[in-house]
Amino acid sequence: MLSLGMKVAEIFRSVQGEGRSQGAPCTFLRLAGCNLSCAWCDTPHARSGGAELTRNEIVRRIDAHPGRRLCITGGEPLLQTDQLLPLVRYFSSRGIAIEIETNGTIDFRPFQPYASICMDVKCPSSGERSDLALLPFLSDRDSVKFVVSGSEDCEYAAGILQDHMVQGEIYFSPVFGSDYRQVADFIVSRDLPVRLQLQLHKIVGVP
Repeated sequence: MLSLGMKVAEIFRSVQGEGRSQGAPCTFLRLAGCNLSCAWCDTPHARSGGAELTRNEIVRRIDAHPGRRLCITGGEPLLQTDQLLPLVRYFSSRGIAIEIETNGTIDFRPFQPYASICMDVKCPSSGERSDLALLPFLSDRDSVKFVVSGSEDCEYAAGILQDHMVQGEIYFSPVFGSDYRQVADFIVSRDLPVRLQLQLHKIVGVP
């Protein structure tokens, strides 16, 4: 394995708080650096900085944890696509189930043979926008997450789903501490093909 460096915010073990494997034990590789600045970002420490680690060192640190599930997140992990793709291929070849969480601004297709993609579609309250042209490339093993903080975000997300064919699981994830009931009522009233998903790791109080 090549030993090119990557900017890493942290590597840790926890339960998956979001997405298709919510509640499952998981090892997390959080890469540093982001091309967005969302108003409600809950990992501001990962927007910049990070420790420069070789891929060999990253492998050693991940292997120090038990388990067969790996979540690669950020920041925005796909900013380091050239360095990350060989790492993903390597862990996939070992039978590790890999999930990649991305903000929907960078082409994720090179990773789809090796990992499931969770694409975040940015809603108005975030102050940012995702590239909706990426939505058709999602497969039924991937997912889409709308982080919503109120009715405006919910209306925006519903409009996206009306205008775009989306495969895979679709989640409405309320901003932590916002009005969850309002989001639930919106989903039910529109009979939307989505699932309400709260951030389990924050409720439980784990990383």
